[in-house]
Amino acid sequence: MDVWALQIFNGVSLSTILLLIALGLALSFGLMNVINLAHGEFIMIGAYTVYALQQAAIAFTGGPMADWTFIVALPLVFLIAALMGLLVERTVIRFLYRRPLDTLLATWGAALILQQLARSIFGAPNVQVVAPLWLGGNLDLGGDLVLPFKRLFIIAVALVCLAGIYWYMYRSNEGRRMRAVMQNRDMAASLGVSTRRVDSLTFALGAGLAGVAGWALTLIGPIGPSLGTFYVVDAFIVVILGGMGQIPGTILAAFIIGMFNTIFEYGTTAVVGKVLVFTLVILFLQWRPAGLMRLRSR
Repeated sequence: MDVWALQIFNGVSLSTILLLIALGLALSFGLMNVINLAHGEFIMIGAYTVYALQQAAIAFTGGPMADWTFIVALPLVFLIAALMGLLVERTVIRFLYRRPLDTLLATWGAALILQQLARSIFGAPNVQVVAPLWLGGNLDLGGDLVLPFKRLFIIAVALVCLAGIYWYMYRSNEGRRMRAVMQNRDMAASLGVSTRRVDSLTFALGAGLAGVAGWALTLIGPIGPSLGTFYVVDAFIVVILGGMGQIPGTILAAFIIGMFNTIFEYGTTAVVGKVLVFTLVILFLQWRPAGLMRLRSR
């Protein structure tokens, strides 16, 4: 029972990581129909923001001051990643709406530029962010069931992000405008909604959430210029399986993929487990191309 409980926890932990990575992409890809291959680089920006803040603390105090730099970095991570997303939207994507293949090529070029910029500033080798001391322990539930505080913290961060997105989409005026544009862009524009402004804010919000995902990923392992490349494919799979622009579908898809991936890895290997998950996703999309959930309209 301890082994199965640990596997379930590992599945939930992986699911929340996938959810954090895919949340921002679900907004931009689902609402704007923009194939954003630079989404992984916004994750990288979030991770390097934490590292840069710790390096600044080392320069001024002689130590990374991880207990406070990690928490202070969170609003900076969201703000810097959102501003970078806004810059990419204003300079590149704004001219390519309704041309998804062109956005794919343009955001791929933007991703390469951001990766090279990171190499020029921080160097090519991977670096390590120092985690706070209060996240270094484990929750011992007896037997072989030991839950790392870092994984529990990431789960809590994902829940907070979900609550924030729910409030933004269903309790704020900007969120209502965003949902209106998502349901019927032409009708929303005819009723006075500035669709360009909604697109800019949505893309910036998605980039900011990707930065938060990068902030959380620094707890798992080292970071480097190619950090986002390892996760962007998984993010697209989660969004497509969940349904275009459907946040509940994205949540469900992340948990399905995370749990199945953990189950398959337990019986095989990491590579074989991922291949089996991708195969199941492809077969499911052959049967239901719209994904798990789709927008209902009259």
